[in-house]
Amino acid sequence: MLFRFLEKVNRESERIQREDVEAVKAAGWTDEAVYDAITVCSLFNFYNRWNDAMGVREHPVEVYQRSAERLAQVGYAGPPADKKE
Repeated sequence: MLFRFLEKVNRESERIQREDVEAVKAAGWTDEAVYDAITVCSLFNFYNRWNDAMGVREHPVEVYQRSAERLAQVGYAGPPADKKE
């Protein structure tokens, strides 16, 4: 149900009605989950359009592999400021 709702967010957001949200909630999703889903979906739409307009292109596989290794070692935030070299 949530993915069907997000499809409408993507393709027909101007047509979303209270009933659409109520159907998602009736399927067990909370207000917070609906809010988060709409926010994430909207941000990805924004970023995709921005990247396309700015000419940002996909990286080579090696870049993703290096990024994955770095994330596995230090996470998203990296080491604390006092631990950096």
